[in-house]
Amino acid sequence: MQEVIYGCMGLGGSWSGEPHGAHHVDQAAAAVQAALDAGITMFDHADIYRTGKSEAVFGEVLAAEPGLRERIRLQTKCGIRLNERGLQTHYDLSREAILERVNGSLERLRTDYVDILLLHRPDPLADPAEVASAVGQLMAEGKVRELGVSNMSAAQIEVLQDRLETPIVANQLEMSLLKRAWLESQVLVNHPEHLDYSFPHGTLEFCTRNNITLQAYGSLAKGVYTGAEQDNPTSAEAATAELVAELAGEYSTTGEAVLLGWLMKHPAGISPVIGTVNPDRISACADAARMAKALTRADWYKLWITARGSNIP
Repeated sequence: MQEVIYGCMGLGGSWSGEPHGAHHVDQAAAAVQAALDAGITMFDHADIYRTGKSEAVFGEVLAAEPGLRERIRLQTKCGIRLNERGLQTHYDLSREAILERVNGSLERLRTDYVDILLLHRPDPLADPAEVASAVGQLMAEGKVRELGVSNMSAAQIEVLQDRLETPIVANQLEMSLLKRAWLESQVLVNHPEHLDYSFPHGTLEFCTRNNITLQAYGSLAKGVYTGAEQDNPTSAEAATAELVAELAGEYSTTGEAVLLGWLMKHPAGISPVIGTVNPDRISACADAARMAKALTRADWYKLWITARGSNIP
């Protein structure tokens, strides 16, 4: 199902261990309402976002509005540990860690289940059989309804899927007009320039063939093309920002909707994840689906070629 997803990483205050305040809950409530008003009903979390505070403030929003949980879908992620055991970052998709982290997320979110659990990053030490055992238990207990992954290649998904009894339904990757490795890898096959891009070729095609929804984080390109202040924008970034504004005017819409529509026009059925906490900017995304249909093939290619700063082969 293609849709715009609201990413909750910006909610909850700082990344430090200090607790969130009432104003952070108010900020979360305003963001959630703006998302709902824009037609967004899918909300994306991770256990590490703001050291758990993103989930916690969202849980307070849910608790304050009876019936809201039934109107939305929630997903969260596990698999990354921060500042533990003398390590700034390490990955942990052991059976025990998956169970522990999901239960912690449910407690913070104040809900009995998440609609989708995403495995946040590939863990080289993960045993697919252990992962399958943990996921199977969570599903049997009604705590997780579907499973997805994040930052994984086609080959990694295949190995994991071999041991699972449930289909992987989503793969969340960094994809935008600014971060274009996913697109460049499609067209630079048999071209020397393909070495400049590390995105695993074939992953988009694999996900499409297996009905795995592609979720694009960073989809608004951090505002580079829609007014974010930059000290030294490149000529390509400046030209693209001008083009985005021109198209927004031509189609009577917003720059944000142009960027999301550009992603959603791709036949892989990409679902953009937006991460802004600004209610006005959330509202600016409401026209994305219309723009996916309205942008012409020439518009789509012009945006891509302008953003890359050189013509395609």
